[in-house]
Amino acid sequence: MKLNEKVKKILLVDDDIDLLEQNKMLIESKGFEVVTAESGSEGYEMFKKELPDAAIIDLIMEQHDSGFVLCHRIKRTEHGKITPVYILTSATYETGFKFSASTDEEKDWIKCDGILHKPVVIEEMLSKLDNFFKE
Repeated sequence: MKLNEKVKKILLVDDDIDLLEQNKMLIESKGFEVVTAESGSEGYEMFKKELPDAAIIDLIMEQHDSGFVLCHRIKRTEHGKITPVYILTSATYETGFKFSASTDEEKDWIKCDGILHKPVVIEEMLSKLDNFFKE
């Protein structure tokens, strides 16, 4: 990181406390600041308070669609900047149903910039964040 470059702040939202802490440590070890929330509603309040540079949101929390709802809320209320939002999910492993956000139509419907599958591969996560920040 260059001296004049500010540390990027990532909002991490997951109701699984163990995974939340594990992913927080992994992301922080790569030089990011991480703020966390344990529910969709808490995540939205943290988004408004912290104004993060990116958000990584678990899909299934209080409800099966909590992650989608939070993505929609963030994208609808962005504070003058485009915030990349990634859905974190284990749905493929649990249901066998694989979804993605690779086409413009999928991104528009899901309101996220990409899908990350659990268990998290930190290099994949960092690659997606780096690609977005370089644009």
